[in-house]
Amino acid sequence: MNTVMEKNIMKKVTLVIMAAGIGSRFGGGIKQLEPVGSNGEIIMDYSIYDALEAGFNKVVFVIRKDLENDFKEVIGNRIEKVTEVAYAYQELNHIPEQFKDKLEGRKKPWGTGQAVLCCKDVTKEPFLVINADDYYGKEAYREAYKELVKEHEGTDISMVGFILKNTLSENGTVTRGVCKIDENHMLQEIEETYGIEGRGDYAVAKKEGEEIRLDLNSAVSMNMWGLQPEFFEILESGFAEFLGGIKKEDVKAEYLLPRIIGQLLKEEKAQVKVLESKDQWFGVTYKEDKGAVVEAIKGLVASGVYPEKLF
Repeated sequence: MNTVMEKNIMKKVTLVIMAAGIGSRFGGGIKQLEPVGSNGEIIMDYSIYDALEAGFNKVVFVIRKDLENDFKEVIGNRIEKVTEVAYAYQELNHIPEQFKDKLEGRKKPWGTGQAVLCCKDVTKEPFLVINADDYYGKEAYREAYKELVKEHEGTDISMVGFILKNTLSENGTVTRGVCKIDENHMLQEIEETYGIEGRGDYAVAKKEGEEIRLDLNSAVSMNMWGLQPEFFEILESGFAEFLGGIKKEDVKAEYLLPRIIGQLLKEEKAQVKVLESKDQWFGVTYKEDKGAVVEAIKGLVASGVYPEKLF
């Protein structure tokens, strides 16, 4: 752990972890808090360990206020001992006053765009956004950190891209941002693609009720975005626009990062550099995924990638 602790680089770079999701596909439990390591570690422990090792020196947890005590008990208090920690709270009713009528009939917050916007007051430095329940691997954090410490314009975005075949679940379909990338590693287009599953040497997905075929080596986004603090202004104005455009009955409409960034690309208001990771992703999308994650972590510990006890 010493190497992680000693790598406290002068420039502040923050890891923002989106952990406010209710875990609708996981079947009841709070999936982000499920232990997967032999000492009760959860997936977030490994993400934070990798990020600190890469050079990140602050963590912001985006959580629901009603989960705060459980969250601190399971992970927050432990991480506060090794790095600077802040909390941001994503709540359903955290929306501008003039849109409060849109709350009727709605049960869940407003998606990943709102989750990141919640961090505005506690994040004043370049930051990397991740999902709480995804294991991304060490290469992703090293690449992201190297990019974030460079000088950037406020509309410069980076994204760690993964290879589709490394991100599938054996227990059901997944949603991924399928990417088109040019020869200079710049993102041209990102399309949120639903119902993806592997079929031997290719994958299929659902699009407007039709089945489409995907190359297993397609680049996909796993919501790992490198952003500048100026991005909060874009999110804020975009959120008001989004809320203004939805109908009262759209109780499941979400303000999602891939769509927001995809729209910025279309309007040529941002550029997105794609950083590549060949690491195997894993995560707990479905309850049945947990066993595979536990085995994968065991294997990484056995091969010396992680110590038996992280923190």
